[in-house]
Amino acid sequence: QGQDPSLGTPGFLPPFKHFATSAIHSGQEPEQWRSGAVVPPISVSTTFKQRAPGEHTVSHYVYTRFGNPSRHILEEVVGTLDGAQSLAYSSGLAALLNICHLLKTGDTVICMDDVYGGGYSTLWFQSPSFFGFVQLVWLETPTNPTLKVIDIQACADVVHRHPGVLLAVDNSLMSPYFQRPLSLGADICMSSATKYMNGHSDVLMGVISVNDEDLYNQLKFLQSALGAVPSPFDCYMCNRGLKTLHIRMKLHFHNGLAVAKFLKSHRRVEKVIYPGLHCHPQYEVTKKQNSGVSGVMSFYIKGNIKNALAFLNNLKVFALAESLGGYESLAEHPATMTHKSVPEDVREDLGITETLIRLSVGLEDEEDLLADLDQALEAAVSGVPGHPGNGIPVLPAQLRVCAAAAAAAGLGHKGWFLVLLSGLSFSSHPSPQLKILIEPTLF
Repeated sequence: QGQDPSLGTPGFLPPFKHFATSAIHSGQEPEQWRSGAVVPPISVSTTFKQRAPGEHTVSHYVYTRFGNPSRHILEEVVGTLDGAQSLAYSSGLAALLNICHLLKTGDTVICMDDVYGGGYSTLWFQSPSFFGFVQLVWLETPTNPTLKVIDIQACADVVHRHPGVLLAVDNSLMSPYFQRPLSLGADICMSSATKYMNGHSDVLMGVISVNDEDLYNQLKFLQSALGAVPSPFDCYMCNRGLKTLHIRMKLHFHNGLAVAKFLKSHRRVEKVIYPGLHCHPQYEVTKKQNSGVSGVMSFYIKGNIKNALAFLNNLKVFALAESLGGYESLAEHPATMTHKSVPEDVREDLGITETLIRLSVGLEDEEDLLADLDQALEAAVSGVPGHPGNGIPVLPAQLRVCAAAAAAAGLGHKGWFLVLLSGLSFSSHPSPQLKILIEPTLF
């Protein structure tokens, strides 16, 4: 007899109640439109008729940049899944930029260095404009591409000792099915809906969820003012993708764990990084704040960059492509692809070496995925002895502070700084060193 799926994965948080029902029915009531259609129609109109000058209809729609029925439906269902109010944007980076517009000149952001390459470039590109007091702490968990897991609740406890400071969490790699940052104390949950939420690699979109009314209104204004809104068709597509999110995430976890275990035992693999493995440094944190794990993982292949590239070129089921979270399995080389924009010395510090490969494990048959990885590994590393090794040393927890941090402590010229928290696995009691740096110096 199989396990009751409602019980979830042993050791992890139980599944969020009514997730599938909410994903399928929230905001979809057919009574909203005259036809009674069960599937929400796509509203492509850019403008809406008014009863009289300045007098709107019951729907309150005026112009699609301000609001659109298709976008409203999507935002309602995402908000239900995140346990909050949500806003949709034309991409994940558009969502990040809207969050950055909450800040003003003179504010400072604390961000991890092990994050999505586009986010890294965006924050560093804006760095000359930010000076002064910390107003935003930006987390990504798990991190991309080295899959470190950050204790969201412990971070929230530290951040919220300082009124006015916001904690934002990028939830793209987990989706609301496996992780709800707002329930763990985050102020803002941002996701690239391009990834798991849409799940079909055919929509570019970002979403933000918050449970504070004032913060929601600020972001709603910025959404309209900056204009980076998704098209009605993309909203329809993402809404459709959400209907199978709970089914897809279960299989992503199943296949991901199978692939991770296979790679861990393979003689051509140096080290596997996957939060669902017991050997992951933050496995206990993962179980505490997640109901499961997605299909994203990274591993170090034995040899050098030639072996890494040969492996990628020999894959047949996995496609060599950037991005993640689709139904199809993808493989990529972060150092030359997604994280090429990150300076080489920073990449080395983070463990993004020439032998690191990131996988997004899809929904194909498990045996086909394992067979493909096996043949590609054997073809790529045939010249490397298959003896068991000790693996690549785990990088120590890093706390990298940019030079201008000294200025914030009154030790030098004023300037924006970025505190990069790499590999920090917060316990329920953050380290004294961290508390000293955060409390007296930065806030």
